[in-house]
Amino acid sequence: MKTFVMIPTYNERENVETLVKDILKLGIEDISVVVADDNSPDGTWELVERMSRENPNIHLLRRMKRHGRGFAGIDGFLYCFRQGADYIVEMDGDFSHDPKHIPEMLREIDSCDVVIGSRFVKGGSDNDRSIYRTILTRLVALYVRTLLGVKVRDVSSGYKLFKRKVFEKIDLEDMISTGPSVVLETLYKLTLNGFKIKEVPIRFVDRRLGSTKLDIITLLETMVMVLKLRKWKKLGRIK
Repeated sequence: MKTFVMIPTYNERENVETLVKDILKLGIEDISVVVADDNSPDGTWELVERMSRENPNIHLLRRMKRHGRGFAGIDGFLYCFRQGADYIVEMDGDFSHDPKHIPEMLREIDSCDVVIGSRFVKGGSDNDRSIYRTILTRLVALYVRTLLGVKVRDVSSGYKLFKRKVFEKIDLEDMISTGPSVVLETLYKLTLNGFKIKEVPIRFVDRRLGSTKLDIITLLETMVMVLKLRKWKKLGRIK
């Protein structure tokens, strides 16, 4: 069974080499890493390109157009799908998602369709963030669950494992989100299509190197996207 780990990146040169090596060192059979990079000016793509020449299990998807977290994720998923992936892991490129959780996620996928690395189930944690950020994240999660009817506690987690059949059902090329809210749109479509989702605990760690791309504007955009998703569902644009 082929497992692909898909990592959207922008200016992650300080993290990406160690992250990719740590994933490959997990010893998972037939695992590959795909870095979907938005032509990072810090040379992230150049570093990954060099690594890919040395190891055929490392793939660079250098994205010259349609920049943004949403498009990067969509293009990365499509690349993995077309490469014949049976399982696709999505994770961030800044070490906030520890690769050590991937083997556990793969063990759990037999009993569901999607596994989510969750900060907010028993055993999970988000301790590195300020109390303000933690409270805000939880309030946004409550808002999302209430308005969209999703049953997941960590609605904004970008650490997920999908079975191939999920992307055989969900049309990736019909996704609407262009930014980080693609995580939310994907979750909503999973819910609408009745896929079985399981959350496993992870310890979320704020990045140690580089600068964060998350700010209050991103959270506000997410809240607006919830209203848009509800509207688009009523209009039949989301299924």
